[in-house]
Amino acid sequence: MTNAYALYRRLEHRPFGKRVFARAFTAAAPYFATVRPRVVDVAPDRAVVVVPKRRRVHNHIGTVHAIAACNGLEAAMGLLAEASIPPTHRWIPRGMEVRYLAKSTSDLTCTAETDPQVWRDGRAEVPVRVTATRADGVVTVEGTIHLYVSPRG
Repeated sequence: MTNAYALYRRLEHRPFGKRVFARAFTAAAPYFATVRPRVVDVAPDRAVVVVPKRRRVHNHIGTVHAIAACNGLEAAMGLLAEASIPPTHRWIPRGMEVRYLAKSTSDLTCTAETDPQVWRDGRAEVPVRVTATRADGVVTVEGTIHLYVSPRG
């Protein structure tokens, strides 16, 4: 269990615990603070954050900007990786492939998922499935984030 996941587990059931965790997470990875992700759930092989629709993340037509959606997806992926990776290993994103499917006209629920076996196989590359979903259930962005996984040196 990584330090980030251990911290989440300690805080998740406390009043404002997920909010405190999200602040700590974005302090450690400041780029994610640009979308102010709200942490919904973190567990091995699955993480969910919400990117609130607010002016700061709007594009020129008033919807959530595609790159803001990608930031939310990457935040979810990072939490999933921290909760899933063996403590003897480390990870770094190697690439992202996404498809923009619909306008992001509401808050976005960003979900990252993997199959449990990929962490035990000793693979150097782990694919993480990601989706961003509007409040009405429509998937607006979907794709894969590829992680490079290696032993800690």
